[in-house]
Amino acid sequence: MKLPEAKRSTTNPATKKPSILPRVRLLAAAALALGACAAPAPPADAPADAPAEAPGDAALAPQWRAQYAALAAGGTVYALDPQRSRVRIYAFRGGRAAHLGHNHVLSAPAFSGWVYVPASGGEGGRVDIEMRLDALELDRTDIRATLGPAFAARIDADDVDNTRRHMLGNGNLQAQRFPFVRLHSLAITGELPRLAAQVDVELHGQHRPVWVALAVDRSPGGLTAAGSLVLRQTDFGITPYSVLGGMLAVEDALVVEFDLAATAAGPAP
Repeated sequence: MKLPEAKRSTTNPATKKPSILPRVRLLAAAALALGACAAPAPPADAPADAPAEAPGDAALAPQWRAQYAALAAGGTVYALDPQRSRVRIYAFRGGRAAHLGHNHVLSAPAFSGWVYVPASGGEGGRVDIEMRLDALELDRTDIRATLGPAFAARIDADDVDNTRRHMLGNGNLQAQRFPFVRLHSLAITGELPRLAAQVDVELHGQHRPVWVALAVDRSPGGLTAAGSLVLRQTDFGITPYSVLGGMLAVEDALVVEFDLAATAAGPAP
């Protein structure tokens, strides 16, 4: 008995269109990766790549306290007040598909610092600030709401946690190995209320000098100072996050804005 022949396809393989689903899925996965700026968290028992005692892992604030106490004889020492101050760090999305990512803002609710203003004025003064990377807060909803359209996108809590874990992890800032960010003034010039300060920035175990323009206002018993600076991650040995050959990325340049408030600390801060 002759069996019926199977029906043959009339579609020409040469003209069949390839599915775009794999590409769509790849882009979607990349967008989620950059939107969260997250890498999978290492297991809890994964060994850290930091030595038992890493350089820069001890706070310098106690040493500064004694140094500023000695400076008080020649001028006024002010202790920075984190509760009345504002420090923000902005990280921006980049790459050809930047619209798929998010801009991020970090804030510093806690830090230590002092300012010394000599009796002769601002020139010859001193500033020191120290903050812990693991104390930084990321993408607070109330802060993002004040920053306009560039920060209007809402980021859910899980993505914020993943982003923060990635930023502080071994692939980025390495906060366990290099826990502190420090600014130490090298030179201060100008006349109050406008000053120019060259500061040594310590980040990721690297030191780089940066010039900062300051607007300073002194009042009885207090002082405020506002300014901003730009830090390039690559200058400090940090590789900015990117995927797909840079199609989705975080920009190298970080913008740091600050509005500091300080209280006269007397002869011994």
